[in-house]
Amino acid sequence: MELLTALGLSIPAGLNAYIPLLVVAVSQHFEWLQLKAPFDVLGEWWMIAVIAVLLVIELVADKIPAVDSVNDVIQSFVRPAAGGIVAVAAAGSAVDVSPWLLVLAGVLLAGGVHAVKATARPALNVTTAGVGTPAVSAAEDAGALALSVLAIVAPVIVMFVAAGVVYSLWRLWRRRRTTGSIVAEP
Repeated sequence: MELLTALGLSIPAGLNAYIPLLVVAVSQHFEWLQLKAPFDVLGEWWMIAVIAVLLVIELVADKIPAVDSVNDVIQSFVRPAAGGIVAVAAAGSAVDVSPWLLVLAGVLLAGGVHAVKATARPALNVTTAGVGTPAVSAAEDAGALALSVLAIVAPVIVMFVAAGVVYSLWRLWRRRRTTGSIVAEP
């Protein structure tokens, strides 16, 4: 189960790096999740505060058209790194998988989701003249929160939900590549 939790937390990190980190940090603090050193520091109040401040900045920046694209460029490094961190932190020592393999899997999962998001978002901004940006960003944040909580509470279910999200993002990306737009033609 720890492996599913670890990988399940990596996926939403591709949408928002700080939501899964905050969920893991709060879970560690309240002992819903047991992190091994050195990752147990995530559950300290000062670390929770740092992550929360970074989350607020991310939430605001991602809702503003054009700023969200700049934010996505910056987050191209942060989101995959967060995916790797939550993967290895959540797995702990209960899994017989190399920590480096977990980091790699987390980076690839979060990086893949981020790549699709960062590719689709500019097309959405152009298509909707920026009006759709706040709504789509809020939906991504809600999805990242739901997947993060689900990864801890019911890790088996998160894999099915994540597969559906990945499939949907892939279809949007494919539609954009073939038609130049993510909006369906009538």
